[in-house]
Amino acid sequence: MSGPQRHGGVLGIDVGGTKVALHAEAPGRPAYDRTFRWPRGAADPADDLTVLAVEVDRLLDRWGPVDAVGVAMPATTDTGGIVTTWPGRPGWAGLDLTGALRRLFPDAATAVADDGDLAALAEARCAGADDVVYLGVGTGIGGGVVLAGRPVPGRSSAEIGHMVVALDGERCDCDRHGCLQSVASGPATLRRAAARRGGEVGFDDLRAGLDGREPWAVAAVEESCRALAAAVVSLGEILDPALAIVGGGFAAGLPGFVPLVAQRARRAGRPGRPAPPVRPAALGGLSSLHGAVELARDLTGTPAPARPVPIA
Repeated sequence: MSGPQRHGGVLGIDVGGTKVALHAEAPGRPAYDRTFRWPRGAADPADDLTVLAVEVDRLLDRWGPVDAVGVAMPATTDTGGIVTTWPGRPGWAGLDLTGALRRLFPDAATAVADDGDLAALAEARCAGADDVVYLGVGTGIGGGVVLAGRPVPGRSSAEIGHMVVALDGERCDCDRHGCLQSVASGPATLRRAAARRGGEVGFDDLRAGLDGREPWAVAAVEESCRALAAAVVSLGEILDPALAIVGGGFAAGLPGFVPLVAQRARRAGRPGRPAPPVRPAALGGLSSLHGAVELARDLTGTPAPARPVPIA
């Protein structure tokens, strides 16, 4: 019996705690893009997978078959593809994700990787750099490491958000004190701003405060940028990457945020070992999704199509 006919289609799926993004590409076909939200309420993996199956059927019916699927996941999975923890949807703990993907895509090669690792891979390839560290600043702090053009997760993903940058710092949601995430994430920055202002601060308030150079806003963001710069410098000492990339929705939404991280990192370098240059993510909030597509391409050996590369 012959194997499945190959059509060259690759699919990336970026799985989040509240929504999922899909992007498919194939020679001779327009790209397919779709974003949908998980069901509200308690995260029942059976309900979630039913919704995902509907979306997969929609893709295959309207766009066509795929040869390979790459999935970017914020959850922790073991070597067998079993979800061990996922604070965003705790009901997924124990789910055989690898098996679920095989059932959804019986005729395609599938692979799952950490969303931070895949964001790093996509940004590294976009920048044309082989050695990159990536820090994604949003609800948490994600991250990844690419060396010699390949992700380097070790035994698990690169948990840059849980690097300790302040031993006497705030308690992180992992229950340890002083993690980068507890200092520099979006919620941590907003909490500090609210404490300094003496009232609730949302993202738009913080942005307006920065525009107006309000001391409470400037100080809150400065502390986050110093912590991120400390992480960049430490990663530079260990890995000597050519580039450090800062992405994530929170960082991208605050003008001047990434340049401030770059400035603080430059100042913290030492003679003979300057900090790696810091740039904003070229792919913005789509880094993980593009990384999932890169993972799918790697499964089939499909080269990336020529396209303009956004320059920050």
